[in-house]
Amino acid sequence: MSGFVDGQVDPAFQAVRDVFEASFADGQNSGAAVAVYVDGRAVVDLWGGVADARTQRPWDRDTPAVTFSCTKGVTATAALAVALRSGTSLHEPVTTWWPEYGAFGKDSTTLADLLTHRAGLPAFDRAVSAAEAADPAAMAALLAGQRPLWTPGTEHGYHALTFGWLVGEFVRRCTGSTVGEYVRRNFGDELCIGAPPQVAEQAARVGFPPADQQTWVAPGPIDTTTVTRMAQAYQDPSSLAIRASTNPVGAYNRPDVLSGGWPASGLVTTARALARFYRDLLNGVMLPPELLTEAVREHVRGPDSVLLLESAFGLGYMLPCENFIMPDVAPPTVFGHPGAGGSIGLGDMDNRIAIAFIPNLRRDWLSGDRRAYDLIAATYSAL
Repeated sequence: MSGFVDGQVDPAFQAVRDVFEASFADGQNSGAAVAVYVDGRAVVDLWGGVADARTQRPWDRDTPAVTFSCTKGVTATAALAVALRSGTSLHEPVTTWWPEYGAFGKDSTTLADLLTHRAGLPAFDRAVSAAEAADPAAMAALLAGQRPLWTPGTEHGYHALTFGWLVGEFVRRCTGSTVGEYVRRNFGDELCIGAPPQVAEQAARVGFPPADQQTWVAPGPIDTTTVTRMAQAYQDPSSLAIRASTNPVGAYNRPDVLSGGWPASGLVTTARALARFYRDLLNGVMLPPELLTEAVREHVRGPDSVLLLESAFGLGYMLPCENFIMPDVAPPTVFGHPGAGGSIGLGDMDNRIAIAFIPNLRRDWLSGDRRAYDLIAATYSAL
């Protein structure tokens, strides 16, 4: 089935190409790309399928795609870099640089709380439009004026969308730039948090599998009771899980959403550029090794008040857990971030590995999606 896939692979990593090709042959992928760096060297750079199922436009070498929550790893890195350069402590009150944020008992919140999903603001109190979401100052003001759902720092719950405007406000107030502007200027212009028109036009179009392929199952270590509880929450429009992940409404085929610069979910890029980001992060380009070591150390682990399963975080990076399941051959030192529908970006300091996978068919790992999992397993098995 090699006709589905183009690109290059080191012979030692042929198994990664085999897994990738098989995902098109069995219909798991519509269009996708995967890239792997080992010790700074590109060993996998593959793409295939169609970028737009309606027009059959092929996915080519430079097709960008929305990465959803993989964005958070890039935004967190920007905040950590700015904190280092500005001399801002991660543990001082947010109100030292954002005075308005102290309303309703949030004055003890720290930047570390924002990065570890402990702020208590996982959802907006009212409906937010895509136009409002393109204004980071307005979004930050909304969050500053909200009452937290729990005392900041006392528990954690996934801030699916609000994470970006909370952490991003630190970058904006310290640099005068949005997260997207800072990232393009300092990390590379292929990392688009706020896609310019030509990038949005070329972006792969997001699609969904048939309804019968979206039934949740109990994957890996997650027990059936947890899966049932999560399924019920995602069917309830009033649940915190839905409120946190669907407001503002993320219609990610809309140009105004892709250009809006949503700093928790709006990164539009290639798998090559995202893997290269983690390669450079491992090589000390964005952060010094001692800061990265602290950032990927486990700061939070346990039941997630929003996701209703186990999650684990360093300073903005997700760590292996029930929401970031790694194959057994991958070490516990992996860090990075998954994205809705199957995308993933990760690094491994011990093995000097950077991996990114970006599909445009939004499967869900709770529906048995193993595309990224199998590619990661093949990568580690080839070492």
